[in-house]
Amino acid sequence: MTKNKTKRLTRTRHPERNRRRFGILLLGITLLALGVFIIRFFYISTGGKVDSANLAKERAKQYTTSQTLKAKRGTIYASDGTIIAEDASTYKIYAALNHTYVDGDKKNYVVDKDKTATVLAKYLAMSKAAILKVLDQPGLDQVEFGTAGANLSLALKQQIEKEKLPGIGFYDSPSRLYPNGVFASHVVGLAQATSSDTNKQLTGVMGLEKSFNNILKGTNGWRRTQTDTYGYELPQAKVKAKAAVDGGSVTTTLDAGMQSYLETLMTSVQNKYQPKTMTAVLMNAKTGAILAASQRPTFDPSTGSGLSSMWRDILVEDGYEPGSVMKIFTMAAAIESGTYHPNELYKSGSVTVQGSKISDWQLGGWGNIPLSQAFPRSSNVGMVKIEQEMGATTWNTYLQKFGFAQKTGIPLPGETAGNYAVKTPLEQAITSFGQGIDVNALQMMQGVTAIANKGTMIQPRIVSKTVSPPGKTTTYDRTVLGQPISSETASEVIDLMRQVVTADYGTGGAYKMPGVDLAIKTGTAQIASPKGGYLTGTNNYIFSVMGLAPASNPKYELYITMKQPQKMTAAAETILASIFKPMMTRALALDDNSTTTTSGKTVSVKAVTNDSLTAAQKVLGDQQLKVALVGTGNRVVQQLPAAGSQALAGARVILLTNGAMTMPDVSGWSKSDVLKLAQLTGKKFNLSGDGYATHQSLAKGSLLTDDAVTVTFKNQ
Repeated sequence: MTKNKTKRLTRTRHPERNRRRFGILLLGITLLALGVFIIRFFYISTGGKVDSANLAKERAKQYTTSQTLKAKRGTIYASDGTIIAEDASTYKIYAALNHTYVDGDKKNYVVDKDKTATVLAKYLAMSKAAILKVLDQPGLDQVEFGTAGANLSLALKQQIEKEKLPGIGFYDSPSRLYPNGVFASHVVGLAQATSSDTNKQLTGVMGLEKSFNNILKGTNGWRRTQTDTYGYELPQAKVKAKAAVDGGSVTTTLDAGMQSYLETLMTSVQNKYQPKTMTAVLMNAKTGAILAASQRPTFDPSTGSGLSSMWRDILVEDGYEPGSVMKIFTMAAAIESGTYHPNELYKSGSVTVQGSKISDWQLGGWGNIPLSQAFPRSSNVGMVKIEQEMGATTWNTYLQKFGFAQKTGIPLPGETAGNYAVKTPLEQAITSFGQGIDVNALQMMQGVTAIANKGTMIQPRIVSKTVSPPGKTTTYDRTVLGQPISSETASEVIDLMRQVVTADYGTGGAYKMPGVDLAIKTGTAQIASPKGGYLTGTNNYIFSVMGLAPASNPKYELYITMKQPQKMTAAAETILASIFKPMMTRALALDDNSTTTTSGKTVSVKAVTNDSLTAAQKVLGDQQLKVALVGTGNRVVQQLPAAGSQALAGARVILLTNGAMTMPDVSGWSKSDVLKLAQLTGKKFNLSGDGYATHQSLAKGSLLTDDAVTVTFKNQ
């Protein structure tokens, strides 16, 4: 037997020894792995780290919940403290369906779907069957109710919460309340949510809301704590927080009463004559403070109605050829430069410049007349003659002095600087009567302040004060831009503007106001055609009027433009006068009436929420505020204006009480007050007409339901 054969036999005879060796090897490997695990466990337990990760911090992250503390967006005020735009919250309702949502014995899910649907149908614009269909969705942890369950008011949220329905909760989201509806809408602007994230702040997207967004928006805060898997705070949880900083405020120069009146007049003309666009601005010529400003088309920021038809602020974003109102500046430049010779005769009717014929509005003219009649007659040919004697260099110098082709700097987004050219004799000629030059409405207002202020030009203002967090106040005072003309020249121009109204050949007879010393210039500007040249037709013009009163010492400056009225059933001057005369009358009455029904005093509305009705009425009555009641209870659960808001003495505060929600008597209420009622109750109100409420479709004391209430308004 060989040696190798002997070895193989030896191995086969001792299998037990082989198994023993394998077992020892396996045990050794196991003990080694266990040893490594024990060492690793000891290292982790004592060091608290896995690789570079801190276990304590990672565990804390799993149980840490962050909450955004929302900042309130600041308020925009009229000059008297009336709220134009303010912060508000709307709510979205949801229903939890997952049966694991419990807190001890408390069930945080919908327990009785039939009862829940029955109750919610009383508050949401949905039928019980529709609500049940939403609730009967298997496999979903949570459901919402579409548009019917969104944008709910605080009052409606509180009413639903009183029903104590298990599983029903609310998300809140910031919103903006514009209590006056159409009220200088493009000037004030709009703030909107730019994301579906309810923690995101509203952002100003037009007007003052956009220009002063950084002041108004505020800064969100945060709160961090430890919670369990259901969101409940753990015992002895460490809480870290940073408080939210609410937004500041913007106080405008707008006069609430004058602005509301202007909106009423503008709406009347818009409805009757249907111009494509229209603007109107009333300004204090001494200070530059804009008291009222409006345009058509416009929109209601509280509902969004009309927004899709016009996003632009026509007052500053649209450039246009101003027409004959521009002759104010032609005359001022010529008089100041010493090139105006009033007694010089010229042949009216038409004149040819560089091969182009320029005509007067009265094509045959008025024969040979003195240059002194060119302005009140609004003669284009006369203006060309005056400009030619002045010279292009001098004319260009005064155009620059009056601020044309330069932005006014008013804090409204998108202002156009406009432009003009005076390189050729034809360009020079047509700018003298307001063609071939693009302006914006506030440039025209700014230039005319030099006429009103004895030669001193004042910058237009729409904001009087801002307060930025944490309380820094910035005031915007009267700003002098220069002295383009002398006091004597300004006085001569005013005399010429008087003649537009008083002379039997003046173009402004429609604007005569008994007992009012008025300085006027009318305008009729051609509109450039997309095909070249200008449009033709009796209504294809921009009609305008610029007026100062009282002319002896002008305080008020009113400028109105109207483009292409589609139903021109009256003369342009008659149409514009239907706005100009009542508006100027109202403005002048402010100076005449030193004694009014209210003192003009503003008060900070006191907090009366949760007070008894009797106590609340006394507190607000002592502040000289009117009280309106909604509901049958004896305790106040909500108020508008909110506590701390500025309100004019004599203003109305609406109180929502506990108990059934009932309709108040709104006779004599303004649209602003009725809109506050809608916000407070969460009910739908249809507003018809302008002025003050004269009729309501739901009687006083009736229960407010989901049916819309119509309130009719008329001017008193």
